[in-house]
Amino acid sequence: MKRPRRALRHDVRDGLVRSILDGEFGPGDRLIEMHIAREYGTSQGPVREALRELEMLGFVRSEPHRGTYVRDPWQRGMLELYEVRAALEEFAARMATPRLRHDVSALQAEVDGMAAAADRNDVHAAVEHSEQFHRLIVEASDNRLLYNVWDSLSINDHTALTMVTLSLDIRTVAESHQPIVDAIAAGDVELACRVSREHQAWFVEMLNNMAEPEGEPDEAPAEEASAEAEPLTYG
Repeated sequence: MKRPRRALRHDVRDGLVRSILDGEFGPGDRLIEMHIAREYGTSQGPVREALRELEMLGFVRSEPHRGTYVRDPWQRGMLELYEVRAALEEFAARMATPRLRHDVSALQAEVDGMAAAADRNDVHAAVEHSEQFHRLIVEASDNRLLYNVWDSLSINDHTALTMVTLSLDIRTVAESHQPIVDAIAAGDVELACRVSREHQAWFVEMLNNMAEPEGEPDEAPAEEASAEAEPLTYG
């Protein structure tokens, strides 16, 4: 089946992420819609949509009547999203395991799809399979509020940006989902909860590692820099 073309705003969004990562835009830099639109050869509409997504994901902040600025540090937004995902998906695993334990074929198919995408080096397909994998578990929780909150996090975009940010090996990402399938198939609720939480904590650890080293800007208060560099943990 032919995959739909990526929305132009996704190309702009991912390009801006790479520019931030490469240091072309630093903390506090203003992102001007007109200039970005000219660079990408598009109207300001897709740029505006891309900036809204980046604000939701924690890369930028928007100030009324002033514009959009790169956040400092931008990693914080992604870390917060993974913290929330970990809590939601742990709860989803608790509720869904008794319902899915007798047939994990749909989950396994998504993991296999990720592995096949890795063979083709198809990041887009891997992201689609990953999102569907987690969606199946959240849906199986049979909790509408949980599903709505989870779905509001824009999981597909979140996953795609993580792949861009961390340059992850697709096969490693695919393999990281298998323990969840195995725990659910075994009907082990506590194990399914733990590995679901650890699956998200793995990304938090890598993002924390990225957020460290080279130090904070000179003007940042010492106590604030120390607090931001401290790794996030789960209770």
